Amino acid sequence: MIKPIELVIFDCDGVLVDSERIAARVQVLLGAELGWPLSEGEVVKRFIGRSSASISAQVAERLGEETAVLWRERFEQLHREAVDAGLAPVEGLPEALDAITLPTCVASSGSHEKMRHTLGRTGLYGRFAGRIYSATEVAHGKPAPDLFLHAARQMGVDPAACAVVEDSRPGVQAARAAGMRAFGYAGGLTAAEQLEGSDTLVFHDMRDLPALLAGVAA
Repeated sequence: MIKPIELVIFDCDGVLVDSERIAARVQVLLGAELGWPLSEGEVVKRFIGRSSASISAQVAERLGEETAVLWRERFEQLHREAVDAGLAPVEGLPEALDAITLPTCVASSGSHEKMRHTLGRTGLYGRFAGRIYSATEVAHGKPAPDLFLHAARQMGVDPAACAVVEDSRPGVQAARAAGMRAFGYAGGLTAAEQLEGSDTLVFHDMRDLPALLAGVAA
């Protein structure tokens, strides 16, 4: 028997805040600056949805540990500057949150410091304060299920009763691995076909999410 949805777990970057475009732009810039030329498509495939540790490991393998440390430091600096210059919630997200009546939380590959900054800049932090979880709290980041299982435990909800809203391939893979239903938001950088899979509903407009959740939860 399929359990009704009791908890909606939101990714942060690209789902709540429109920061993935900023991150991709900065990663392309850093690649050109530090010796690993990358297109936006390559950045999406390699980095989007993954933790800082995972990205650093890829850079270290390619360019060495010293460059990986510099890359991470430069990314954090440039990303913060770009966020301060202009970051907005994902289009339609505030309206969607207003219409969702189920309990919610956030589970992101980003650090707590990063989420306080991005969610704070967009006025969303207060909506989730006390219910925000980071990949820094678990052994393995997405596409492993650890983070989503951790969020479910902290919220006291059976994983089978959780729905995850994600915009990256590693994210939907992590949700499926956790035994949760995935809602793949294809309004960002990741193409819809990269989000498709079992127990996954792909959608393009965040304003449609409340009705989609209600239809599944019923």
